Amino acid sequence: MATNPYQSSSHGSQHDEPEKAQVTLTLDERRRAALEEIDNAPFSWFHVKVGLVASVGFFTDAYDIFAINIAATMLGYVYGHTGNQLNTNQSLGVKVATPVGNLVGQLLFGWLADLVGRKRMYGVELMVMIIATFGQALAGQAPAVNVLGVIIVWRFIMGVGIGGDYPMSAIISSEFAATRSRGRLMTAVFAAQGWGQFTAALIGIIVVQAYKSEILSSPFPCVVPVDYAWRLLIGLGCIPGVVALYFRLTIPETPRFTMDVERNVAQATEDITKVFNENNVTDVNALAQIVTAPAATRADFAAYFSQWKNLKVLIGTSYSWFALDIAFYGLGLNSSIILTAINFGSPTGNKTSPLYVYQNLYNICVGNLILSVAGLIPGYWVSFLFIDSWGRKPIQLMGFIVLTILFIIMGFAYNALDATTSSRNAFVFLYCLTNFFQNFGPNTTTFVIPGEAFPTRYRSTGYGISAATGKLGAVISQVGFAQLINIGGTNKFVPHIMEILALFMLTGVFSTLLIPETKQRSLEDISNEDQEGYITEVPKPTRS
Repeated sequence: MATNPYQSSSHGSQHDEPEKAQVTLTLDERRRAALEEIDNAPFSWFHVKVGLVASVGFFTDAYDIFAINIAATMLGYVYGHTGNQLNTNQSLGVKVATPVGNLVGQLLFGWLADLVGRKRMYGVELMVMIIATFGQALAGQAPAVNVLGVIIVWRFIMGVGIGGDYPMSAIISSEFAATRSRGRLMTAVFAAQGWGQFTAALIGIIVVQAYKSEILSSPFPCVVPVDYAWRLLIGLGCIPGVVALYFRLTIPETPRFTMDVERNVAQATEDITKVFNENNVTDVNALAQIVTAPAATRADFAAYFSQWKNLKVLIGTSYSWFALDIAFYGLGLNSSIILTAINFGSPTGNKTSPLYVYQNLYNICVGNLILSVAGLIPGYWVSFLFIDSWGRKPIQLMGFIVLTILFIIMGFAYNALDATTSSRNAFVFLYCLTNFFQNFGPNTTTFVIPGEAFPTRYRSTGYGISAATGKLGAVISQVGFAQLINIGGTNKFVPHIMEILALFMLTGVFSTLLIPETKQRSLEDISNEDQEGYITEVPKPTRS
């Protein structure tokens, strides 16, 4: 990742010797002053732009990930040859492909963003998502090709792009944000995930309603209209990505990367002036001064993370995300199954009639919409209100503790909660509470903290490792859910799954204790590195 520290200067400055002397004598002070300008910058239109551009990506991520929760039921009617539903392995394949791709993308793009820069990679992951989403919608069947296999491959590729979006959007938001509002900016970006889930359910309702007459007039299992419906539901997910692509490709490089990895303090200070003082005219002939700074190498990586004070942070962020995603994806990608297990909103009547198909699809979409509105979206925005005042660590601790209690109740009292209509409503209320405290809790903080906790040269890599560990939890959760849920009969193992989730939430309490509080602290302070003399001037070659 290291760059050549020797580079010739650009055009001379009109201020000549006094300014040159200041540049060469006070580079470390200039770096710290530049960082202080970012940390103390007033909230501006540029911050809004960064937030919106990053948010659209997370909106698209969530839409594409969680739309499969609805689409899997549609695929069952079209391609499920046993009981008009996907079998266990087929359902697992279409759901787990994306988290597996996420894991790969988070590691790959996390590393690349530290290697070649945030700007060069930002937008590439979105292009991957757009192409793969479009590819899913056009997937077809042939004698030598199984359509579900094609969908699984495309969902894996889409997952790589979505995985890349996590470190890219988080790090860019973090490195441009002011210290006092960094948590809120990052949370606002992440909160778009809730709206993505909401929109997936809403589009599902619209599509099902649009094909209502065709479904009701088609012979069971209504293959043709349902085939149109799932393709529209999935394919529409690429539209917001297309809208955001240009803006991502034109986001400037973060000054922190320019200073600490590319080692060009003068360019970084010019960039800060352009970004935060848009009315100022910058000097295009400013002296380009290259410096020496700690370089990102394997030896330096090992030396940094071999210190317990740094390693414990990586362990804390990684395992906390792992524990959270066990529950978040275990529930999020299977909420339709769980609601069906307690017969909440399930249609009545002949299960082999077109009316049943319509009602089943409609109720699944409405159920997911209710879960989004009642729990997911409010949780994000309550976190937004408190994350910079209460702090990240208290919110995460509180979230894990409350989730442990909720899953214990839902697990051990499952049979009582499934006994009557009113008790089922109570179960759904508890289910909404788990969604709320996931987001007003570790789902938000595990996104924010890794984007703050590591030095610039490893910030994206450390984030990618943390996020990928989380997606490993999502994969394990999906595989475990699929293999366990029908032990003892259809959906009979659901209460024990809730009890298992309670155990993982409890372990998250202990991993949170390894994480530092990052609120109202500069990124450089959080990195555990001495900033005094962090950079030094490159000696100029002498002329013979």
